[in-house]
Amino acid sequence: MPCDVLAKRIANISQVYTQRAYMRPLGVATTLISVDSEYGPQLFKCDPAGYYVGYRATASGPKQQEILNHLEKKLKNKEYADGTWEDVVELAITALSTVLSVDFKKGEIEIGIVGGPRADGKEGTQSEFRTLTEDEIDERLQAISEKD
Repeated sequence: MPCDVLAKRIANISQVYTQRAYMRPLGVATTLISVDSEYGPQLFKCDPAGYYVGYRATASGPKQQEILNHLEKKLKNKEYADGTWEDVVELAITALSTVLSVDFKKGEIEIGIVGGPRADGKEGTQSEFRTLTEDEIDERLQAISEKD
């Protein structure tokens, strides 16, 4: 099922409950991410009121708007972030670090990727979702500190 179709369905269900039943059983902001064979990477966000929208990059939480502003400045009018998966991960860490005014350590954040290197160390890329190990996160943190 394409990501945009699922986002629309979730938003429609949320809106019906909001308008007709006067309750919000799905009282969370939902972020949907997929890699579509026709459209490529897709990112959609649904809110409890039934609104959904597609993004190039997004965030959720108390500092959502500040992170979105930071990412907007960094990405400008680009379709996708430039560079390798390492560069994209470093951009995400830098955005969080800048907005939250925190220097992260490897055990303090979790990062998930699709299409990065294989976890077993063999050649090629992995098409499934996986979380980075603490050592891989530490490598990205070291790369960020070397750039500064």
